[in-house]
Amino acid sequence: MTAHLRSQTLRATGIGFTAIMMWATLALLTKLSGTVPPFQLTAMAFTVAFGIGLVMWWRQGEVIWSRLRLPLPVWGVGVAGLFGFHLFYFIALSNAPAVEASLIAYLWPLLIVLLSALLPNESLRWFHGVGAIAGFLGAGLLISNGQALRIDPHYSLGYLAAIASALIWASYSVLSRRFGRIPTDAVGGFCGVTALLAWICHGLFETTVWPVGSQWLAVFGLGLGPVGLAFFTWDYGVKHGNIKVLGALSYLAPLLSTLLLIACGFALPSWNVAIACLFIIGGAVLAAGDILR
Repeated sequence: MTAHLRSQTLRATGIGFTAIMMWATLALLTKLSGTVPPFQLTAMAFTVAFGIGLVMWWRQGEVIWSRLRLPLPVWGVGVAGLFGFHLFYFIALSNAPAVEASLIAYLWPLLIVLLSALLPNESLRWFHGVGAIAGFLGAGLLISNGQALRIDPHYSLGYLAAIASALIWASYSVLSRRFGRIPTDAVGGFCGVTALLAWICHGLFETTVWPVGSQWLAVFGLGLGPVGLAFFTWDYGVKHGNIKVLGALSYLAPLLSTLLLIACGFALPSWNVAIACLFIIGGAVLAAGDILR
């Protein structure tokens, strides 16, 4: 790899990493948004995210409809990735204990690392896999709080939905690289369709609960950051950066999220967090070996 290409890859990986940083604020902003139902909250946040896409198109002087003329496979991957992941994740949380469902869903970074080996000009090295597994173990320790997990067949639907959500997001991330020539601002269109579908699901399955006071700021923050701009920077990162490294680094999101909750007084520090730090940070450094050397 030439120095110029290495620099471009490192820059794109850094841009993709900003998505992970933004996803670390998801739990805090969701907590601050009050009791807004999940599909309604998703719809509101993705509506703001669609607004980001509109601003990007307007600044480029583009006609909106021209930016929406994308090949059907691109639309399929984009909408299935953004809406499909959230749909199955919510199904999982509704049909299985939150800890087990969240841990299964967090297989997606490991799956990204493994599936990326199927991409052209990509190869999986031992440190990528080991680093991702270490990150998963650390994330599991954070999510479970060191408690033993119980896999109860009674919750099979929830477990299967969690697996589906992990597979969908991992597949979306890897397949996005196959559509590397599609500009990143196309994510704005995916966000718009996802918002529409989420509003429909909200109308069918939920009772509307509007935010009050500062909760509106949290909802707006979700749409600007972890459920908005993050999808744009992630798209750029997985298309042009080191996707294996981004997959392994994704396990920093639950760690940073936990640290942020502790800093804001919504969680307590513990030895579990400290040990999880060692696993996740160690795994991330190991997996990033090929761009750090």
